[in-house]
Amino acid sequence: MIYMKKGEIRMNSDQMQGKWKQMKGSVKERWGKLTDDDVDVINGRQDQLIGKIQERYGIAKEDARRQVEEWTHAYTQHDVDFEKRRAS
Repeated sequence: MIYMKKGEIRMNSDQMQGKWKQMKGSVKERWGKLTDDDVDVINGRQDQLIGKIQERYGIAKEDARRQVEEWTHAYTQHDVDFEKRRAS
């Protein structure tokens, strides 16, 4: 994980690719217009995810990037919280 500010955790592109199989369901839940083929092509690459969201939803690249950043932050925070509970 990459720490941005005190207590804030972000996922980088390599980490996203490594966890992609686990993340696919969450991606499809968040962005329902993405097809199974889209998700397979994306294969954990943030730039591909941003591009597909931009294409399917007809939004600006920066809006798509912001959505992905917010989603990865929430997903990562969920993982951290889960690991803390498991360790207790």
